[in-house]
Amino acid sequence: MVGKASRLIVAFGLAALAAAAHAQTYSVRGACRDGFAHGVYELRDADGKLRTQGAFNRGARTSSFIYWTSAGVRVAHVPYDDGVVSGTVALWYSQTLPTRESRQKLEAAYTKGQRNGLSRAWFPNGRPRGEYVYENGKLVSAKAWNSFGVALADKAASEQATRDAEEDTKYFASLDAIVEANLPTCEPAANGDGTKS
Repeated sequence: MVGKASRLIVAFGLAALAAAAHAQTYSVRGACRDGFAHGVYELRDADGKLRTQGAFNRGARTSSFIYWTSAGVRVAHVPYDDGVVSGTVALWYSQTLPTRESRQKLEAAYTKGQRNGLSRAWFPNGRPRGEYVYENGKLVSAKAWNSFGVALADKAASEQATRDAEEDTKYFASLDAIVEANLPTCEPAANGDGTKS
């Protein structure tokens, strides 16, 4: 039950963060090329605080997108290659410690948009939650613990890995939606005959 309660707290916290982000008014700093977002991208809230930073290459996300709360707490680092998540994704809890640092929630390897390799997860108290191994998006092994550090049985570990991946996917989608709703305004590229495409 403790694991379920902490999962609900985390899910509620992530949902509240995403809902608050969607209700925000943002200012966008970004450029365009040939009708597409291109170059450095920044999203700031109404108070001027940086909430998202990344880069585009002709409309495709490239390099890393980093997300912060309105309090300046980093909550996500998502690397992209040609518009697809590739590299090590990292998530942090939005609550800060007395040192203004937040605890890490997730570190997961991605290749071409799918989990591929080791994913490690932690509870808000800093204890390990799970170590999951994926091959091309499919879970191949899972070790997991409850918030007191007691190991879960294999079936329960696999079920926890599946739930965690589903929650992470929803959270990534909420972050993506914020960016997609706040892209730079780009004029369509002109064709060779002077018309716009």
